[in-house]
Amino acid sequence: MLSAALTDLFAVFACVFAFTKGGRAERIGAAIILANTLAYIVNETRFQDQLANLVIDALTALAFLGVAVRYASFWQGAVMLLYAMQFSLHAYYFVLERPRDMLHVIVNDVVFFAILGCLTIGTALAWRRDAVAPA
Repeated sequence: MLSAALTDLFAVFACVFAFTKGGRAERIGAAIILANTLAYIVNETRFQDQLANLVIDALTALAFLGVAVRYASFWQGAVMLLYAMQFSLHAYYFVLERPRDMLHVIVNDVVFFAILGCLTIGTALAWRRDAVAPA
């Protein structure tokens, strides 16, 4: 439970950082991640449907595909691939009808922390780029 709370707190921090210091691509990415996080929380607290997790991750990966193509941002391409990994993890457990175990929790958390790390690094790079650019 503490791990989930820390993950959600880091997600909020990364998204607020992106909204305040990032460029347009980072703000869109933060909005997508925030929507994904909220959808995942609602699904886990109300429905606990594994198929819904698949749909959430697939839609998020598709959204990042569009944004990565539009803005040609390396960090968003990495996030898209990480969400594809998360989709594969959920699909593996869904197809085999396996209950979630510690491996699922660890891999899911590591991938999500990597996603948030990409957002934070992408925002920091955009912030630095904007600070150096002449006005």
